Amino acid sequence: MPEIRNYTLNFGPQHPAAHGVLRLVLEMDGEVIERADPHIGLLHRGTEKLAESKPFNQSIGYMDRLDYVSMMCNEHGYVLAMERLLGVEAPIRAQYIRVMFDEITRLLNHLLWLGAHGLDIGAMTVFLYAFREREDLMDCYEAVSGTRMHATYYRPGGVYRDLPEVMPQYQASRWHNQKQVGRKNEDRQGSLLDFIEAFTRRFPSCVDEYETLLTDNRIWKQRTVGIGVVTPERAMQLGFSGPMLRGSGVEWDLRKKQPYEVYDRVQFDIPVGTTGDCYDRYLVRIEEMRQSNSIILQCVEWLRNNPGPVMLDDYKLAPPRRETMKADMEALIHHFKLFTEGFCVPAGEAYAAIEHPKGELGVYLVSDGANKPYRLKVRAPGFAHLSSIDEMTRGHMLADVVAVIGTQDIVFGEIDR
Repeated sequence: MPEIRNYTLNFGPQHPAAHGVLRLVLEMDGEVIERADPHIGLLHRGTEKLAESKPFNQSIGYMDRLDYVSMMCNEHGYVLAMERLLGVEAPIRAQYIRVMFDEITRLLNHLLWLGAHGLDIGAMTVFLYAFREREDLMDCYEAVSGTRMHATYYRPGGVYRDLPEVMPQYQASRWHNQKQVGRKNEDRQGSLLDFIEAFTRRFPSCVDEYETLLTDNRIWKQRTVGIGVVTPERAMQLGFSGPMLRGSGVEWDLRKKQPYEVYDRVQFDIPVGTTGDCYDRYLVRIEEMRQSNSIILQCVEWLRNNPGPVMLDDYKLAPPRRETMKADMEALIHHFKLFTEGFCVPAGEAYAAIEHPKGELGVYLVSDGANKPYRLKVRAPGFAHLSSIDEMTRGHMLADVVAVIGTQDIVFGEIDR
């Protein structure tokens, strides 16, 4: 008999299914994985260190780039930590806007996860379907912040501005004639809230389409059922959170257990799995999309009926209105000092955790009383999940590594930081 020996295989760092710059060193026995060793740090940008050299309010944009799929949720954690140190609370309308955009961000995250996970395992069509809906949600980002991705929309004391009364419209071009453009602009005749409401009305049928493609698809089930099983006890020991923890059957959601903003005022359910495999985590995220859609609709209805301020009226934290700033010398000084020096935060420490689409995103902030953080530490959910990849893939085939990376919903900005 020939002697069979294990061999080592490099998976990544440039691999289309690695979801970022992940280098996995796999020890293989034929096609079976004996050991998986993740190597990280290839995307390290020193975000936490950079924040120590910038005024508090200038690091909000850095948070967007930590998880470039769930931008506003990252800002939320950082802004909440700042507000706890400052001892301020955003106006109630701003809180509803934040919750609505947190859930829009959850949809953006889960849609990209669904499309990419499907593509990794061999289902092409769902990728195109998911991006069709993401496009509308990206337009919501653009309408409030002026940019499709890194919004910097949440600010200490509220949000950058109120929701716009008009939606940008498509223009006719040599690719799209007036009739086609008219069809695309049907939902864009009113305000942003009208546009979001129209989206929430049609989105459940879109989720039905994804489920038609995947949920009972026998190839999809062969690739996900029984793969990467994690027991509830082990999931807690490994520090799982979010859909990874709920997929194993642990009903833990910070929006219910430690409510922040106005999550205690909206109705939604926590979906949980039973077996803790890739298929269960898929079902949990699909149901989360339906629940998020319902939360967005509740926020739209409340925001329609309750106008009000979206920012604290404190020029030490919030810039004065442009008209005031152009006419009043004192307001101009406030504006100038806020955007050059920022504001001083009382000495102390705060930890703010939010239910990010991927799990618990925590921001630990230490202030020494200056206008810059003394220390900033981000507790990224993906980091704990990635550390379990050896345990989750051991004994599986090489092709199952791709399914496990997909089910963990990993983004490297937050892991490498």
